[in-house]
Amino acid sequence: MTDEAGSAEGQRGPTAPAEGPARALDHVGISVPDIDAAVAWYRDILGCYVLMEPVEGYADGSYFGQIVADIYGADFQGMKIAHLATADGVGIELFQFVANERQENNFAYWKDGIYHICILDPDIEGLVKRIDESGGRQRSKVWKLWPDKPYRICYCEDPWGTIVEVSSHPYVMAWSNFIPRHGD
Repeated sequence: MTDEAGSAEGQRGPTAPAEGPARALDHVGISVPDIDAAVAWYRDILGCYVLMEPVEGYADGSYFGQIVADIYGADFQGMKIAHLATADGVGIELFQFVANERQENNFAYWKDGIYHICILDPDIEGLVKRIDESGGRQRSKVWKLWPDKPYRICYCEDPWGTIVEVSSHPYVMAWSNFIPRHGD
């Protein structure tokens, strides 16, 4: 039996935003210590398209220099930036800042802010193996989200510490009709 919205009885579907249309995620930015190696890794291992090879940007008074100085503030020294895209068109901006510092704990999931990105691949084991063999690492087992569904995930990280979840199915497919039950 279904309700007025067409959802199966007892299941919830996606709800619309309070105002206006739902918005698309356009891109994420990731800071890395070696942009050339990161571009190659994201292209060769995660299958991203390279839209723009690395270019340099400085607070040098040029038009682009004014933009980056405004965004990054008075302590900004310079950077390299490259633009990549996933198969569905979501962008990945890679940044190599002059004053680059590696985070002590790259998996501070309890702190506010973004702590991972997710890549879709129905062959989770194959991608996880490529990540592991190319300088990244597997952080978790491959997990089936629910015993009666085919949705699987695994947490990994790229060679520079960015957490990369690998998922077998699109996010909306996996989560739009999930009803949490005690013990699930």
